[in-house]
Amino acid sequence: MRPRSLHQLAAELGAPAFDAAGIVIERISTDSRSSQPGDLFVAVVGESVDGNAYVESAVANGASAVLTSRNDLAGVPRIQCEDTLEALRDLAVLARNDIAVPVIAVTGSSGKTSTKDLLACALPNAWASPRSFNNEVGVPLTILGAPEGIDYLVAEVGSRGRGHITYLMPAVKPDVSVITNLGVVHLETFGTTDDLADAKYELIEGLSAEGVAVLPAGERRLHRDFAGRTITFGAEESADVRIGEVTIDASGYPSFDLFAEGRRARVDLQVAGAHQALNAAAAVAAGTAVGVDMERLVAGMGQAVGSAWRMEIHRGRFTVVNDAYNANPDSMEAAMRTVAAMPGRHVAVLGMMAELGPLETSEHERIGGLAADLGFAAVITVGDEPGIARGAGPIARSVADPGEAYDVVNRVVGDGDVVLVKASRAIGLEQLALQLAEEATA
Repeated sequence: MRPRSLHQLAAELGAPAFDAAGIVIERISTDSRSSQPGDLFVAVVGESVDGNAYVESAVANGASAVLTSRNDLAGVPRIQCEDTLEALRDLAVLARNDIAVPVIAVTGSSGKTSTKDLLACALPNAWASPRSFNNEVGVPLTILGAPEGIDYLVAEVGSRGRGHITYLMPAVKPDVSVITNLGVVHLETFGTTDDLADAKYELIEGLSAEGVAVLPAGERRLHRDFAGRTITFGAEESADVRIGEVTIDASGYPSFDLFAEGRRARVDLQVAGAHQALNAAAAVAAGTAVGVDMERLVAGMGQAVGSAWRMEIHRGRFTVVNDAYNANPDSMEAAMRTVAAMPGRHVAVLGMMAELGPLETSEHERIGGLAADLGFAAVITVGDEPGIARGAGPIARSVADPGEAYDVVNRVVGDGDVVLVKASRAIGLEQLALQLAEEATA
């Protein structure tokens, strides 16, 4: 966001400013611990944290001003408003109006972060969402944090229900919208798969008539009347950007041919999983939509290493595949198939996949059965999960918590084995994965 005086910002937000004389805002912050001169600390009110409680800390750490709903801060430079979360979105709207480069937005049931990471490397001089910044706080911070001099901006946009993406569209205003896929995720909040499709399609509805929609070729629920241009991707012959046969090396990294506009390119990725081929095809489709040559896109993607805790490979006495950031049925199956294709004996440490609604039990049982079908030697389930152990049968062992899982894995695992660690984030298996990685490389 270009610098503005506190008075100007307040006027543009339609909110009153106090003690604002001479204050210029250069950056927006929501973390009081890292506030510094030039920052406007936005006291976001969330489900578990009220940023208003940290206003004094932000000022003590150097913030030039705060945006707050408190009215007891005499002498503190501030903008005062009732809804600080909405104000953060509106600040991002102001910042987006200052951005003149193409903006690419990515959503989907799975693959959002991986596709974003691939695009960030594929596009020259691109700025992308730091980490998985895809909610009503993270998306505005992505827009607000875009530095000067970039040539492209890539935003990851998540959704937990109808209207969530629409709410963020004034701040994103994408030139290209990518939907990676529709899977079985968040049905507890979406309700039905049709509602899920409608919610994701809000990213396409946010495009102008000059915008480009990038869609999976085989997902008919997303192929609707759209005034702009559409580019499809997938393994289908009809796809505008098509992937050929995917092979996995001993490290879990995929290689494949990519076909687009009558050309073929060989792709060798350094991010694990056969499913990454579709993410790469989506990235290439989005990149060509903004005029970048396919060869440049493919070369850039080859340098991508992915985000933390997403199919991270740690090799040592045994191999740990840390995919503990989150889980849904599609990503769980993709991770298990990738690990099963890697040489060695395979062990899975799995936890619950959250927010599946009426499909909760059946999908957990299916994943357990898949582990057995793929030949996993052992499945260790952590905490209350509604069916993985039952589906896996005699190869399953249930434990109460990550600490007990660590003890069991150390008794079960042997040299050369491959251990997958995966569950929804609420289960907290990321620390277990890090512990096992340290054990493997000690």
